[in-house]
Amino acid sequence: MSNVTTIGDILAVIVLEEAKNKVAGGAPIFIVWDREEQEKLALLLSKILKAMAHDLENGVFILTRH
Repeated sequence: MSNVTTIGDILAVIVLEEAKNKVAGGAPIFIVWDREEQEKLALLLSKILKAMAHDLENGVFILTRH
């Protein structure tokens, strides 16, 4: 049996309304109306969760802890 090591965890997903069909899964998903709201929420949640925000450039941000 091999050991599996995780690199990090996805803590949250922030997705634009028009891209909400691109996400599913076990992390909390926040749906926002525009890019400005998405960036603001990503910044606030990254500070609260002590996480990194990553823009996937397809209407989706993920917040991860490394």
